Amino acid sequence: MLKKYFILLFLVSQISFSQNAQLSNYSQISIITSGPGDNLYEKFGHTAIRVKDPVLNLDLLYNYGIFDFNDPNFYVNFVRGYMKYKLARYPFYYALKSAQQDERWVKQQTLNLNQQQRNELFHFLERNAKPENASYFYDPFFDNCATRPRDIIKSILKNNLVFDEGFISNPKSIRALMNEKINPNSWGSFGINIALGNNLDKIATSEEYLYLPEYLFLAYDKSKINTQNGEENLIKSTKTLLDFEHKKALADSPSPLFIFTILLVIVVAITINDFKKGKRTRILDFVLFFSTGLVGLLIVFLWFFTNHSTAPNNFNFLWGVAPNFIVSFFLFSKKHKTWINKYLVFLIVLLLLIPIIHITGIQKFTHPIIPLIVLLLFRYLFLYKISVKNN
Repeated sequence: MLKKYFILLFLVSQISFSQNAQLSNYSQISIITSGPGDNLYEKFGHTAIRVKDPVLNLDLLYNYGIFDFNDPNFYVNFVRGYMKYKLARYPFYYALKSAQQDERWVKQQTLNLNQQQRNELFHFLERNAKPENASYFYDPFFDNCATRPRDIIKSILKNNLVFDEGFISNPKSIRALMNEKINPNSWGSFGINIALGNNLDKIATSEEYLYLPEYLFLAYDKSKINTQNGEENLIKSTKTLLDFEHKKALADSPSPLFIFTILLVIVVAITINDFKKGKRTRILDFVLFFSTGLVGLLIVFLWFFTNHSTAPNNFNFLWGVAPNFIVSFFLFSKKHKTWINKYLVFLIVLLLLIPIIHITGIQKFTHPIIPLIVLLLFRYLFLYKISVKNN
């Protein structure tokens, strides 16, 4: 959905037309939809707006998906949820050439707009492309390269836009829609699902579907517009500009499910051996509690100290328990503290709540986490047994 911010494109985007420039009667404005790419930030596909006018000799793409890895505060802002993205405008053939190199399909939907509407849209984009207006705070689900064109067209057409919700056949949550585009058994999906809370688990409204470029394409294909001649199709024509095979969302190799299953087998084997010998492997307990504590601290940080709209209410804290970070150091000692067994009961109860939370739909947990939960439950039960025995 995103495209790296090239210096060349930035320089081109700074060239602006006079505010009095008017598109001719031969102009066209189109929604450009690109298929998914290979990188994680390209998995959702991409949406942009094309303005073409043979009289003015222009053919420009207006792209709201521009970011800059070289920004000195890029990673800090990314973590804090204050990611700045920009609208850039540049010759359309740059975008088409890039998509061709990446082997991503590209489709064009020409909007059924009159000349006045095309000029309103054109001038809106030109104002937004100015350096002082180009930046905005990006939200991957509610304010991105697809929702921006959606909102612009809606603001231009107002009541003349007849939005058709018929593109939705089976209502889904925002998380389910995301998992269609990023394979749940990939590390990128696993990280996103762990970091974000149950705001993703509500059933998406028809407009919320449109954070995904392909659904914006489908919605506009069915929508109408009120014209002087009555109600007509919003899309005048659809054309495939690049016809590549759709890139499927594949699992990573090795996948999270595979790695956590291997870890489950290892931990079960060590635990059975510990049980037979009447001891415990302290380094294993330290690693498990330390790592789950770190996950818990990350969840707390994202929930309470960042601007991510989907980070709050994250029930992954049921297994990523922040106090585990401190407890890990107590478990590294040979002697159990008397309060450890009560704390372990608390952890076991939290783990048992996870399937209830998942089944009731309060929050859906990604399936590669199953062996990890079983691993933790198995080890906690063993530690509780040995703690009770020693105390």
